[in-house]
Amino acid sequence: MKRLTAITLLCTLFTTAFTAGKGRGVVPEYPDSLRSVWFYTEGIKQQTIHRDTARARELLREAVRRDSTYAPAYYELAANGMYRTPAEAVELAGRACRLDSTNKWYRQLYGQTLIYAGRYAEALRLFRRLQTDYPKEPDYYRLVAALYEQTDFPVQAILTLDSAELRLGRIPYLTEMKRRLLVSTGQTARAIEEARADVEATPYEARPHAVLATLYASNKQDSLARAEFDAALAIDSTNVETLMMLADFHTERQDYRALLATTRRLFLSDDMPLETKIRRFEQFTADVRFYREYYLQLHDLAAILAIRYPDDPRVVELYADHLIASGELEQALTLYKIHLADRPAVEKYYSMTIDIESYLQRPDSVQKYVSEALRLFPDRVDFHLARGHVMSYAKQYDRAIEAYEESLPLATTDSLRSVIWGMIGDDWHQKAIGGSEDWDERMDLGLVKLDATFRKNIKRSYAAYERSLRYNPDNVLVLNNYAYFLTIEGRDLERALTLASRATALENDNPTYLDTHAWVLFKLGRLDEARKMLQRAVALDAQNSPALLVHYGDVLQALGEHFMAEVYWKRALEKGYAQELVEPRLKRAREAREAARKTPNTQN
Repeated sequence: MKRLTAITLLCTLFTTAFTAGKGRGVVPEYPDSLRSVWFYTEGIKQQTIHRDTARARELLREAVRRDSTYAPAYYELAANGMYRTPAEAVELAGRACRLDSTNKWYRQLYGQTLIYAGRYAEALRLFRRLQTDYPKEPDYYRLVAALYEQTDFPVQAILTLDSAELRLGRIPYLTEMKRRLLVSTGQTARAIEEARADVEATPYEARPHAVLATLYASNKQDSLARAEFDAALAIDSTNVETLMMLADFHTERQDYRALLATTRRLFLSDDMPLETKIRRFEQFTADVRFYREYYLQLHDLAAILAIRYPDDPRVVELYADHLIASGELEQALTLYKIHLADRPAVEKYYSMTIDIESYLQRPDSVQKYVSEALRLFPDRVDFHLARGHVMSYAKQYDRAIEAYEESLPLATTDSLRSVIWGMIGDDWHQKAIGGSEDWDERMDLGLVKLDATFRKNIKRSYAAYERSLRYNPDNVLVLNNYAYFLTIEGRDLERALTLASRATALENDNPTYLDTHAWVLFKLGRLDEARKMLQRAVALDAQNSPALLVHYGDVLQALGEHFMAEVYWKRALEKGYAQELVEPRLKRAREAREAARKTPNTQN
């Protein structure tokens, strides 16, 4: 009768635990010996039903507080991650194990927490006891072998796996582990024997043949390796694992044509994830020389992806990038334009279409696609900037400035705001000079007259540059442009020198910035410094900029080196510099040389 009453009471306990609902609830008035059970079951409910780990931890800890010998609560705390440190996990699992040392699951959890805490020697002792107590559990052999390997006893690990094979027969994952250990300990011949046994046991499965092939390959027995790979592919020619092993084999032998042929078969397989295919293609194309030498094979791989996954944005981008790298800009542009109709619209497709059209200098097309992009993505700052670029290219500076100003509220960083204000400053300057490409030279030669409109627009340009530099004092492009324009006007040269000096301090190997800095020094009469800086600029200039050559000639002329000045001016003329701007310089140099020849005669 008493036993029946106890059972009834426990049933009532479980009923109240699962109807108490989520929340703190009221602890029923059970005898002290059963209150821990109530807290335990309520904690399990909070964990498994309501997923409230914090409340579950609170209840389970209350259970062990009320009864420090209640092992199930310690186990749940450790098993469900309700601890702060690995050491605390070991303590909880260890308490459960010590309270009920015959419980297999408590002992197993204790071993796992010891591994988690990096206490491998203790974990090894525990799992060896479990292996002895439960000799038909293959996972204990695996864990013991792994712990032996971790503690630098690979031979013991192999002996453990041999024991498992004698007791339980060949278990694939244990056999694989032993084979790896044999190879790592230099016992390749024995590993090959093990693999042959697998092949004999399952002659019509592809994997054992492929594994044996890789072992032959590691033992430099390539002909046998190829034979086993052929056997594996004869059984299943589309097996991804076999093909991956074969690809690794070709990679190690640097047989890249065979590697790419195998990769082609992988790319045709639906079993290989697309992410893996894309990653492989990116690895192949990372080396420019490899890309160039195996272009046809790589083009074939890219085409396979484009055909099999035509609407995947990652593949569209990959194939377009491949076409661009191949110089097929028009094909890449066509591909992006085809996908502009995709819904939902993909911003990247519009960005790339606009970029390519801009590169091909088709302002009308750029304007068309920018308008479409702004309709679909009105809050994207990049497209507002692109519209500004189109207007600026078309010399519609008022509309360009308007577009740039509309983009300012969308800019999220001071760096971008600085860039936008720099563009606004550039366009006000272009409006001031009427978009003239050689305004600076004409100004320097006194061929340009400045009116009130010019001064109003140039003032706005400089105000925009100042705002740009307030957002980012190291905006090197603005520093350079602002300094150069001040120098050409011949105003505030000290401010120009400060700006130019900062630009070259930030980028000391940029010939354009060195040219500006030198030109400021030239205007300040610091000719020797200007000459040294221009020498460096000319040496660094891979483009042979004619403007740079003209400036160097001007400095040499001022230093009295008329012949060398003529040499550089003539080189600028050959590079396409306006003849009408070079001829007056050459004329002055000839006159100066003639005067220099006559001067000694007069003295005689």
